[in-house]
Amino acid sequence: MIIDKIQSPADLRALDHEQIDELCDEIRDHIIQAVSKTGGHLGSNLGAVELTVALHRVFESPRDVILWDTGHQSYVHKVVTGRRDEFDGLRQRHGLSGYPSRAESPHDWVENSHASTALSYAHGISSGFTGTGQAHREVVAVIGDGSLTGGMAFEALNNLGHSGQPVVIVLNDNGRSYAPTISRLSSAVSKIRSSPNYVRGRRQIADVLDKVPLGGEVKRGLSGAAAAVREMWEPPAFFETLGVRYTGPVDGHDVVAIEAALRDARTYDGPIVVHVITQKGHGYTPAEDDTEKHLHDIGLFDPATGSAPTGGETKAPEFKEAFTAALMKAADKHDEIVAITAAMPGSTGLLSFEEKYPDRFFDVGIAEQHALTAAAGMAMAGLRPVVALYSTFLARAFDQLTYDVGLHELPVILCLDRAGITGPDGASHHGVLDMAMCLRVPGMTVFAPSSYDELGVMFEEAVGLDDGPVALRWSRGSAPSSIDGEVGSGMSGRKVRSGGDVCILSVGCQLHASVEAAEELASQGIEASVWDVRVAPLDRALLRDAAQHPLVATVEDGIKVGGVGSLVSDELSTLPGVELHPRTINIGTPVSYLPHGDPEALKCELGLDGHGIAATIFKALGAR
Repeated sequence: MIIDKIQSPADLRALDHEQIDELCDEIRDHIIQAVSKTGGHLGSNLGAVELTVALHRVFESPRDVILWDTGHQSYVHKVVTGRRDEFDGLRQRHGLSGYPSRAESPHDWVENSHASTALSYAHGISSGFTGTGQAHREVVAVIGDGSLTGGMAFEALNNLGHSGQPVVIVLNDNGRSYAPTISRLSSAVSKIRSSPNYVRGRRQIADVLDKVPLGGEVKRGLSGAAAAVREMWEPPAFFETLGVRYTGPVDGHDVVAIEAALRDARTYDGPIVVHVITQKGHGYTPAEDDTEKHLHDIGLFDPATGSAPTGGETKAPEFKEAFTAALMKAADKHDEIVAITAAMPGSTGLLSFEEKYPDRFFDVGIAEQHALTAAAGMAMAGLRPVVALYSTFLARAFDQLTYDVGLHELPVILCLDRAGITGPDGASHHGVLDMAMCLRVPGMTVFAPSSYDELGVMFEEAVGLDDGPVALRWSRGSAPSSIDGEVGSGMSGRKVRSGGDVCILSVGCQLHASVEAAEELASQGIEASVWDVRVAPLDRALLRDAAQHPLVATVEDGIKVGGVGSLVSDELSTLPGVELHPRTINIGTPVSYLPHGDPEALKCELGLDGHGIAATIFKALGAR
């Protein structure tokens, strides 16, 4: 097989185009087989095979810089840069990252897993090369999967056009992000995608103007007419107004055509967009036929069918399902409820809402900042916005949450999926910062459900709060059932176990591990109370009970500095009517970037499983 001979990008340049076509088929099959065993981002990588091969034949990585936006479309890049044999460990602990990783290879420049950043990196790197006498090094930014809907990408385009830095921008246009791409520019691009006669017509106009001996005024007039036609039909009117040249469109599955376009683009002395049209999931029928997201991201599956393996245990319900059910129930009662997402309606559980209430649903593209401030405006106008995001992406809109929503005390409901330690996507996708961020917003209420049923109860409570923003945060995947068959209510914590030696205050999905820790401590003669904290601001009754114990241990799957544990420590230290304030220890994630791997295994490493929590408490009690 040809793929066996590819150890570096240089090996690609020795192949003829017939061999390249064969290699692309082999790479596509390798990725399907690898991802079927580990899960990962499939559709976006299948659509970028020919493009990636062409890029590495034209440019000389790592001397030349190739940036991926977003980085989940870099699997093919990893194959051709010598990491093919590592795919058995894709997204596994101590294995291959699902995104570019500077620790893995000099071919990976940035760990770019959040969208719309590559153009800014490209501007900075190119400016750095110019300023340090390295102008011979070229910079390429591949932007796709909806990343051009993000505001940061537009800011970078503006600055690239102003500076004139010679960056090649490859617009990998597959018409989608997770879902169909939301943007006016995408609509303009779609005109080209659906009009194969366009390129031929533009070329014919140019040929006529070049060959016919016309006077200057006439030729200028016809050139103006051609420009008007161009502005009617293509994105150059947008790009070139910013000072960024445009070329294309190019068939993104024709290596010869892509190479020709890239070689032409690299000769241009300034920023240039090469518009490449690809099909997400190309070459794999199950991905091509998936109308929701073309198997954008997928768990384990059967390569022959694209479906999850059959048999085994019945899949437990997910927190996302509880959210969808609670949202639909509330939306049926309250016409003012609207739902907002940033390019992820399916992944955040909003498809049912979109289908039933299309006029009350807003997909803003990959634009979390806009989502929060637009929600603020909707709340000002009398609507009740529910903004559904992944926890990790809230960091992109913390300013808007703080000053556009929080400062105005607006009743925006923020629903954060993938909170806590999420696992295989690694450092950039663990949702360990959301509680610390939300707790810093004055007047914000934060709910953390410990079970499927708790989420529904909490969402109903959130809808009833109208004096400021509310956040609900939950972990990825299966939702546990209530540990004792009960659920809480209102703004109160819930005590699930009594003991006098230590009080464990558990946040969200850590309740089961906290009870396990209490049971292990009991086997050593240490009796622990356990509270399901449920919500912040903290319940006064919970704090008064905790203060009766010599030691209070908070447990959360978020960063322990500035999280709920810090809040508890502050509150207990000033609690009125308490003669002897208890000592507190905060158990949570450290201030560090956590690796990718199985979530439960990572929790064990961090001491966030039952045994680890018990060990930390036992050690603290021994230090009295």
